[in-house]
Amino acid sequence: RAHFMITSFLIVSVEPVDLDEFLMSQLRSGDAELMQELGEFPDDDLEVELVERECRTIRPSVPEEGVELDPHVRDCVQSYTQPWLVVSRRSIHRLHSFPEKSPSLPALCDDTTRTTLTCSDFNLRVLQPDRRVESLLRFSSPEELDRFNLEARNSNRYGELFGLYPPIDEVQPSIRPIPDCPKEHFGQRILVRCQTIKFEIEIEPLFATMALYDLKEKKKISENVHFDMNSDQMKGFLRAHTPHTDPSTLARSAIFSISYPSPDIYLVIRIEKVLQQGEIGDCAEPYMVLKESDALKNRDKVEKLKNQAEGFCQRLGRYRMPFAFATVNIMSAISSTLERDTSDTDSINVELTIYCVCWQEGERLSDEDLFKFLADIKRSSGQRRVKIIPGFLRLEVSPVPETVPGCLCPELIPVKPVSEKNPRAVKEVLEFPSSEVYVPHNIYQNLLYVYPLRLNLSNRLTSARNITVKIQFMSGEDPSCAMPVIFGKSSGPEFLQEVYTPVTYHNRSPDFYDEIKIHLPARLTEKHHLLFTFYHISCQQKQNQTGSLETLIGYSWLPLLNNDRLQTGQQCLPIILDKLPVNYSLHSPEVPPVKWLENHKGLFNLELQAVSSVQTQDSHLERFCTLCHALEGKTIFPIRVGDEKISENMFEHELKLSIISLSSSGLEPLVLFLHQVLDKLFRLIMQPMVIAGQTANLAQIAFESVVSVVNSLHNSQELAKDHQGRNCLLATYLYFVFRLPDTQHEIHTSAGTGGLMAHPESRYSTLTRATATTVGFMLLQSRIRSSSNPDIPAPQSPEDAEVNNILGKVQIHKCNIKLMSVISAEVVFPNKQIRLSFTGVCRENVYKYAWFFFELLVKSMSQHVSQLDKKAVSRRNRFSDRFKDDITTITCVFICLQELEQAEKVNISLAFFLYDLMSLMDRGFVFQLVKNYCNQVLVSMSTLISMRLEFLRVLCSHEHYLNLSLFFSNPASAPASPSPSTSSQTSSLCSFQDHKIAAMFDLSQDFKQRHYLTGLLLTELSTALDMESEGLVTFNVLQQKAINATYSLLCAHDLDQRCSRPEVKAKIAALYLPLVGIIIDSINYLDFTGTALHKSRKSGGPEEDPDSITPINQSVAMAIAGNPFNTLARNALVSMTGKTSNMLTAETSRNLLMCFLWIIKNADQNLIQRWNVDVPSSQLSRLLELLAICISCFEYRVKTHQSLLHHSVTFKKSLAKARLEEALLGGIGARGEMMKRVGGNDRTLGQRENLRWRKDLTQWRQTNDRQDKSKAELDQEAIISGNLATETNLIVLDLLEMIVQAVPLADCKDNVVGGVLKVLLHSLTCNQSTTFLSHCFSTLRALIVKFGDLLFEEEAEQCADLCQKVLHYCSSCVDGNRSQACATLYLIMRYSYSSASNFSRVKMQVTMSLASLVGKSSDIHEEYLRRSFRTILAYAEEDTEMQSTQLPSQVDELLRNLNSILSDTVKMKEFQKDPEMLMDLMYRIAKGYQTSPDLRLTWLQNMAEKHNSRKCFTESAMCLVHAAALVAEYLSMLEDHKYLRELCLEESAVSDDILSPDEDGVCSGRYFTESGLVGLLEQAAELFSNGRLYEAVNEVYKVIVPILEAHRDFRKLASTHDKLQRAFENIIQKGHKRMFGTYFRVGFYGCKFGDLDEQEFIYKEPGITHLPEISHRLENFYSQCFGDGVLEMIKDSTPVDRKKLNPNKAYIQITFVEPYFDDYEMKDRLTNFEKNFNLRRFMYTTPFTKSGRPRGELNEQYKRKTILTTMHAFPYIKTRINVIQKEEFDLTPIEVAIEDMQKKTRELAEATHREKPDAVMLQMVLQGSVTATVNQGPLEVAQVFLNEIPADPKLFRHHNKLRLCFKEFILRCGQAVEKNKLLITPDQKEYQQEMKKNYNKLRENLRPMLERKIPELYKPIIKPRIENRDSFKRQSLRRTQDENS
Repeated sequence: RAHFMITSFLIVSVEPVDLDEFLMSQLRSGDAELMQELGEFPDDDLEVELVERECRTIRPSVPEEGVELDPHVRDCVQSYTQPWLVVSRRSIHRLHSFPEKSPSLPALCDDTTRTTLTCSDFNLRVLQPDRRVESLLRFSSPEELDRFNLEARNSNRYGELFGLYPPIDEVQPSIRPIPDCPKEHFGQRILVRCQTIKFEIEIEPLFATMALYDLKEKKKISENVHFDMNSDQMKGFLRAHTPHTDPSTLARSAIFSISYPSPDIYLVIRIEKVLQQGEIGDCAEPYMVLKESDALKNRDKVEKLKNQAEGFCQRLGRYRMPFAFATVNIMSAISSTLERDTSDTDSINVELTIYCVCWQEGERLSDEDLFKFLADIKRSSGQRRVKIIPGFLRLEVSPVPETVPGCLCPELIPVKPVSEKNPRAVKEVLEFPSSEVYVPHNIYQNLLYVYPLRLNLSNRLTSARNITVKIQFMSGEDPSCAMPVIFGKSSGPEFLQEVYTPVTYHNRSPDFYDEIKIHLPARLTEKHHLLFTFYHISCQQKQNQTGSLETLIGYSWLPLLNNDRLQTGQQCLPIILDKLPVNYSLHSPEVPPVKWLENHKGLFNLELQAVSSVQTQDSHLERFCTLCHALEGKTIFPIRVGDEKISENMFEHELKLSIISLSSSGLEPLVLFLHQVLDKLFRLIMQPMVIAGQTANLAQIAFESVVSVVNSLHNSQELAKDHQGRNCLLATYLYFVFRLPDTQHEIHTSAGTGGLMAHPESRYSTLTRATATTVGFMLLQSRIRSSSNPDIPAPQSPEDAEVNNILGKVQIHKCNIKLMSVISAEVVFPNKQIRLSFTGVCRENVYKYAWFFFELLVKSMSQHVSQLDKKAVSRRNRFSDRFKDDITTITCVFICLQELEQAEKVNISLAFFLYDLMSLMDRGFVFQLVKNYCNQVLVSMSTLISMRLEFLRVLCSHEHYLNLSLFFSNPASAPASPSPSTSSQTSSLCSFQDHKIAAMFDLSQDFKQRHYLTGLLLTELSTALDMESEGLVTFNVLQQKAINATYSLLCAHDLDQRCSRPEVKAKIAALYLPLVGIIIDSINYLDFTGTALHKSRKSGGPEEDPDSITPINQSVAMAIAGNPFNTLARNALVSMTGKTSNMLTAETSRNLLMCFLWIIKNADQNLIQRWNVDVPSSQLSRLLELLAICISCFEYRVKTHQSLLHHSVTFKKSLAKARLEEALLGGIGARGEMMKRVGGNDRTLGQRENLRWRKDLTQWRQTNDRQDKSKAELDQEAIISGNLATETNLIVLDLLEMIVQAVPLADCKDNVVGGVLKVLLHSLTCNQSTTFLSHCFSTLRALIVKFGDLLFEEEAEQCADLCQKVLHYCSSCVDGNRSQACATLYLIMRYSYSSASNFSRVKMQVTMSLASLVGKSSDIHEEYLRRSFRTILAYAEEDTEMQSTQLPSQVDELLRNLNSILSDTVKMKEFQKDPEMLMDLMYRIAKGYQTSPDLRLTWLQNMAEKHNSRKCFTESAMCLVHAAALVAEYLSMLEDHKYLRELCLEESAVSDDILSPDEDGVCSGRYFTESGLVGLLEQAAELFSNGRLYEAVNEVYKVIVPILEAHRDFRKLASTHDKLQRAFENIIQKGHKRMFGTYFRVGFYGCKFGDLDEQEFIYKEPGITHLPEISHRLENFYSQCFGDGVLEMIKDSTPVDRKKLNPNKAYIQITFVEPYFDDYEMKDRLTNFEKNFNLRRFMYTTPFTKSGRPRGELNEQYKRKTILTTMHAFPYIKTRINVIQKEEFDLTPIEVAIEDMQKKTRELAEATHREKPDAVMLQMVLQGSVTATVNQGPLEVAQVFLNEIPADPKLFRHHNKLRLCFKEFILRCGQAVEKNKLLITPDQKEYQQEMKKNYNKLRENLRPMLERKIPELYKPIIKPRIENRDSFKRQSLRRTQDENS
């Protein structure tokens, strides 16, 4: 806590610079460089502009001309047509893209292709050496060498470091998404084209309508689309009834929109025909009877029908009748079509053919009947019993393309782009969404849909049977008042005055299904009504009748307005029989006293549905709008609202009530009219209203209503929010729609002259930036001065004139300022009287949604500022002091919030508010607000840093953050007080005096005051990193936030075009120098465990699968490996104790290190070098450690290419299906679509506002997390990440060179050089590009030249590492790498030659390095290594200076020696795929190195690693035990400690005559110490544990514990005993469950095998390995070696006869063997482990008969047992061991029977006496024993061998043994039966009885045979065989005496 308080105080105590004043004083000093830097620092960023709306159609939808509109309609139309008013940032700089220059892939990673040299000996001199490095020995001085290296490093470098780094995956708080521009709402859109309607015969015109129905919601979800496919001949039948045909009615395609996709959406197509005499079924009959195939036969009938149809068309052409319908579930139809269709097509159009066309039943026409039918279809997955008309409809369904030529919107206005060719029209179909859609209206739309439902005339005794209803829209009562506003059907006029419903033949109470679409007039009056006329139609023309077809039944009507509200919903109208009365339309149909049908009863049901963006259809909204319009002043009181009248004195009260009741209106209507409602409320807030001559103050109540609306929109679950929690609808309103009320007025008045631009005083385009008293003006003056005569001073206006000017302008815009003050005052205290005591729900909500009110203020202020004359008004005087006080109060009120949830939300809102104020107000004033913020945040301390970070991150994302932070200013010129002096100050970078340089890297008070925002951010970062953890999650999140904020800033600078010049970047880097100190101090928190550090000892060995490697304790690894650099000590600690609580995550660490590297790359190099000289040695060593971490973190990781998809037909079909499903079902539905649209949730949109943060301008783009990348994309990614690795490593190399150059001036020369070498060696361990390697080797060579003696004397161990790394690169297949490595290795030899001991040590190290390298033979290319040896030889021969010395001959001798070692290991290459052979070879090489303990140890470790990679943990452990024995023997020779037990095995013999421990360079490795010994043994123990040999773990620790006791290392002892406890617990838990090895005898036969011919081995395989597995593996491998048809596997285990084998073939015989123990051995080997450890004897059995067959009858079945003895005991350091002895003995049939019965008896005993009895297991064994009916069961065995006493006395003993076996067997059976009785379930009683019965029967049958005894038995007959007693030894790791040695 104290720590937090100190931090808080630090931030509080700094007073920010008064920015504008400081800049002015700097500029007056006339600093030309400063002018240059400030060139991009304008006075205003914000620009207010009018943006024309985008209109989809060629003209906007507006009401008809010449009509005076209601105020509400007028406001709505204006709202839908006026341009947007947008406040945009003017000076956003687009970031530049990157040059396409990228290195090719091969340069980044070594090519893996290689060839193998089979020759094992090679003369180096016949090889051609590589190209030599020319400059190797040419430099006269180290300084010249450094200069050459520096120039080489700096060529072709990447400018933008962050362009190579993948972007941080986070939602950035500093990005406010720009909301999407308001648009019309569309759901998922599909295009349906009707291609064919085809029946068996074509005799008459047919007409179709299609619409979508949602079965789940039981709702029609689209309007009808009318179309027909009639031929010209058929259309000709109707010519008399078609006055003209408009092109729009010829459409056959429609675009449907589906907001809420569902699998229950059906497309329904209804087909009608012209009315004719007869029921529907009669009319459909010809279609069902006549077939197209019989066309010739039926020609006359068809012709007759055609003539009849033509007659009906001419007579009854205007009337229709229902005919047929078809339905299709769109989704299932598409799926089945795609599965069936196999055509290879790229299009995703799906053709649907509907064969099920049902004829329409006259009683089932309504929508209810249709839904029942659809539900039946869905339920039965087939058709209901309906009559099918033969024929089909063919439709094409596809997603809607980008542009559709000839498209018409629902109002029939053409949609852009208009096609030049006049194609057939495509109609957009209006959707009736199945659920609410929350998108504000955006276009004028005013449609009415009329649905006649039902007419009931069944009680009337008239002849009216064929009934139709004529529907007209009337503007008066005269017949001529019928308005042409009804949309026409297909192939006819666009608009009609009247329309008739289809007729159902002979039905007195018809149902209707028609939809009449009407274009409502914008102004509706009381006279507008719908007129319905009911007729009976005479279908049959009677003789001599010439009268009308229509017989009038009656009339009905419906006024459209009821109390000024549009009537909608269900209606039931009576029918009048008389003529219509006068003025009927002014009344509802209930009123006039006339003759009614059926006594005024409602007979005609219909429904009205309005789709209108001017009719609110909500009583609360309607009332509010009406009363608001009454304020316009032309109102005559009392006014009528609904069914009440309001007088003038009640008006204010009613208006307030209507404002309050807005919150009661429905959410959907409120959202639909949101823009109009908010506009009206803001007008009430800002403009005083005069009511009855009195000024009414409605501001407070209107403001509360705004708050209430804002709250209800935020609280709705249905509405989208962006990632900052802003309601997307409100954000859109503020951004595009909101404007100050007076500007609205100007838009009306000046719309004809280009909008607001016409008024110079109120224009929104602010063209001039420079003002008389601002930085911008000074800059302008300086440029004029510099371009003309610099000595002429700029004209200055007198101060008094300036003040007068300002005051004059303020008067002009007093009104605007007043409006601004009203808003600001209302936000804090809407009720002026109670000021700050304003509390309650409203205030809470203002806090909660502060963002809305802040953005409202900013937009209002922007409009105000845009109308000022900026030349006259200084930035400081733009707003009045009272207004500034209000702003200060607002921020203070919001800062003081106590509630955490609100505080966090307000925090970001406040940050953006101050961010925007920076562009509008005096920046010094805004900095004071920031200071107030830092002083007053009162939340809990744990949240404090997090909130400040988010706050600062937003402020620092400001476009001019760098200038606001005074990045260009000189630290020396920082003002001592907030008001800086105006004396001339210099702005050049620091002149490097020592005390100043150190200060530049400190976060000092002076720094924080001058660079205010940067200081705040770095202070927070430092605090977050040093913070004591309050909980791991909070801690990590805080650190991540702090680091990401800094990272994002630097990334923005790096990619900002304005900062591209190196000198500018140097100044920016200087601004962040304190960050370097912070990062160095936080080094202990960096996490690089995910990196490749563990490979540092591998010398770039083969990549292993990380999962396959057993994790080896890091501390052990360090003890073995010797620490490559200090960081690992900390990491070892971490791995033992778990992560330290304060560790950063790997990704966060990388981000922080990127910041560090960027500063180092771009900062002034002299400055960094001087700092290196002055920095204390402790900090310098931390810096070196940091550089090593950087190398690890940014190592290049090779990515494998994903296999790319083959674009097969099925793939295309699935793609097509997916695209269509997306178009239909979408997955996200309308809500998601709306969210996307109204919310601008798409993150890229927000980047229009703040382009400096755009990620897509890095080379990574946004494809980073896609899974389906192409090969080209993967290659590009690999190239970029390779470039990143190269650039980061080069930055590290630059800094290392600076450190080395600073060494002569430093005190601790030795440590520094060693530290630099460590880092360089570590960089060579990682994957590196050729570019970096060439520079790295140059630096290494410079280091050797400058500090050779120091390195060879003091850093011997490091030099050994250096030799190994360099030698590794000598085998590289990349020529450049090899060339550099050879030059370096030669230089090492040359410079070490000056000292004999050094040179001998180097020779030893190179030899050991080679041995270590070739041990990992998969990664060595011996042909390249030989060529490198030849190149080094060439260097020695060409080095003229050294020719007089012994060096060339010494080098020659060394290289010959190396070449012979290499040749020894070539053979290993051939056996890479045969692990056993490979291990044999490695074993042989290791034995060959017994004279060189170091190399022997290396080879044992290589073997251990190889075993480990194959998961042979036990063998790996044994290798390390042997290595430890070697070390122990060496240590015991040095000094004889009691605790150093001899841990010696025959392989590890080290004898005095071979080795003198004092000899220089021998046993000098890091392992030949007690800590090395402990490390090896601990690693072995861990591997034994992994191999589940927990008992061996105990044996190993028996050796370790005395050493630790001697060292008093109690911590290690504690951890050791903990591990021992775990091992013993594992034995207890897993003892009997462990699976140890499986063993096989493998024999090789045939000369093809060479050395292996006639060799037999025992192979150890993993636990459960079956014979076919090992057989398959060996067969595969050797078949590849020898080719097809050469290898044969011998299937049986009989002895192999060489004579019968084909000499040209190779044979392998594999037999399963089991460990074999004598009976006395089994007394020692009690546990599972003991039976599987120290195994040397194995047995397999071979059944045979005398006749030669393997199997026979019981009395002739023999068995041969073969016992094999191996050279060493398993487990061993190899997985196969030679067989050295073989014994065989045969069992007679009776002996075989004895063995079998003993085995059966054992099984019974085990099953009976288990701790947890298993009933199933017991019953299985029991059944096999007691109820065995199979051949060779126990009874048969007894009958064969025990029935008679054998004649041969030699068999007496066997006979007796078998008899005793049976006695025990029958006893065990009895016990088992009794045990089973206790275990059975009740339903198994019968089973038990049967079992008991069988047992008794068996016992009775055996009794006579078992009671018969042989008296002669007691004389000994044959001598027992004497076996070799080789008992199991407990001291398993001691030396064993080999009987064959």
